[in-house]
This record gives sequence, C-alpha cells and structure tokens, in this order.
Amino acid sequence: MSFRRILVTGAAGFIGSHFVERALEDPEVECVVGYDALTYAGRKEHLGEALEDARFTLVQGNVCDEDFLIKTLRAERIDAVVHFAAETHVDRSILGARIFMETNVTGTYTVLEACKAENIERLVHISTDEVYGPTPEGEQFKEDAGFRPSSPYAASKASADLFVQSFIKTHRLPALIVRGANNFGPRQFPEKLIPFMVHRALLGEELPLYGSGRQLRDWTYVEDFAEGVWLALQRADDGDIFNLGAGNERTNRMIVETLCDELGCDRGEIALVADRPAHDFRYAMDSSRAVQKLGWTPKAEFDEALRATIRWFAARKDWMEKVYAETADYFKDNYAGR
Repeated sequence: MSFRRILVTGAAGFIGSHFVERALEDPEVECVVGYDALTYAGRKEHLGEALEDARFTLVQGNVCDEDFLIKTLRAERIDAVVHFAAETHVDRSILGARIFMETNVTGTYTVLEACKAENIERLVHISTDEVYGPTPEGEQFKEDAGFRPSSPYAASKASADLFVQSFIKTHRLPALIVRGANNFGPRQFPEKLIPFMVHRALLGEELPLYGSGRQLRDWTYVEDFAEGVWLALQRADDGDIFNLGAGNERTNRMIVETLCDELGCDRGEIALVADRPAHDFRYAMDSSRAVQKLGWTPKAEFDEALRATIRWFAARKDWMEKVYAETADYFKDNYAGR
C-alpha cells in the first residue's frame, strides 16, 4: 500500500522528527503533518529542513484533544497516522506517573477514537521493548510474549498497546504496532543516557551510573528505526506487530566508557550510584519478523554511529546547557541523595 498524506504525532520529538525526514524523502508523499504539543522534549528546532519543505505542516496540538485532532485529520485529508507522541523517560515516570497515564494511555485512546471517526486507512502505533519486562539471559522476546512491565512508563505503554489491539478486534481499525529497542542518535533529549553523560563529561563532572552499570540494552540507531517504521507503514498488514531492535547488546558502562574515550576524559569519572527502583537488567527482542516480512535491515555500524552521536552532542554544548537550564528541577530531584 502507498500512503501519501500522513499525520505524525510527536513529530517534534527525537524519533518522530527523524521519521518526518524519512517520510519526506519519498517523492510520492504529498503531505506530512506534524502534530505535537511542543512540550519540554518536543522542540521545533528538531524539524530542521522539514520546516522548509512545502509538503510539511507543523500543527501544535495535544493528542488528548480529540476534537482538534479530528479537525486536523479532516482538514488535511489524512489517510495514515503514525503515533509517536508519548512521555518516554522511565525516571520521570518514577517521580510522577500521572502525565504518563494522560499522554500515553488517554492520548492513545484519543488517537484511536479520532482514527475511527475519520476512517483513517492506517494507524501505526509506536511502542517499546519495555512492555515485555526483563529478558532472561540467552533469550529474546518475540512479538507474542506476554507483558510484564516494571516501571510506570512501561505499564502505560503496555496499556496503550492493549487499547490498540482492542480497537483492531472490536472496531476492525486498520492499525498495527511497532515495538522499538533503545534508540540513540542526534536530537535525543539530554535526560537520556548518551547526551546526559556527554553533557556531564564536557563540564568535567562525575558520570553517575545506576547500580552495577552492567545493565544490558539493545541499541538501535534512530535512522534505522525510522526506516523500519516507514516500511511497516507501507508493507505491513492490519493487526501486525513488529519488534525493531538492531541486536547491538551493550552494557550501560560500555556505552559510557566509549564516550569517555571519544571525548578524551578519564574513565575514573564513572561513579556507580544507587540503582533506581525496578530497574530491569536486560532487554532483548527477536526482530526476525520485521526482517522477513518488511525487508528491514539495520544499516548503521554500531561503534561508528555511537561515536558520531557523541560528537554531535559534544558540538552542541550551548544547546544542551540551554535545555538543562529549562529542566533543572528534574535533574535535581532525580539525582538527589544518590
């Protein structure tokens, strides 16, 4: 199938903005509408060249506002929706989960109702590997694995997934789900591991790692993930679920050690601090279904992409300082007493 008029929720966020760029690479795409509340992590500057493309329109709107979302879908004659909009930072969900319930659960429900009301031809809902909970050593979760979310964030995304599946079954909504692994790359908000550590390293501050620092994550370069979502939009069937993980398992400590080496700072600045509550030790997914059905193949070489990402953030020290100043209370609250 070919969808030419696409609305992207969360378009000004980290992954959403990269997906917008991927969509606009296709000359057959007539219109991409970015729908974003422009909260702390959704920033207009993330959209860069997209704002210069006549096919792109940015609409400031909240996914919980059903009337305005329906109005936008109708006015822009949208045929497909890709739903990235979400609160995503686990640490923030531990400090306070209400906004995660509102955005991730109620917001997704609102998107579902709006798509149903406007007979949207396809909805792609973006989810996470965290819905599966911790992965035992030597195993990889397939798409039919049960949900065992540990954090309030993961619980909110699992709830959203279940709502999507219920609308597929009950209302025959033409929707599908994509579950991503840890994304990394340019424009990621500096509360996440890589940009957070780059910022502290540039300031000559210690680099606090939770617990043992040996937690394992599957790291996927954001452009590879955006490509996988694009392929799912165009090639998947209604009701499909896909895992998208590049298979780059690394410990958090390994990531930060590479960062130290790239920036020329002392690995001795790495400091193990008290772990966060319910910190899952390992996530790993089997992405073979996406490879076989969608033809998805991650292209980024991990070490090269990681080092390029570190350099990207290091070159934008002033931008990170500005962002940190805007969200200083969060960092103070999260790391107090560790």
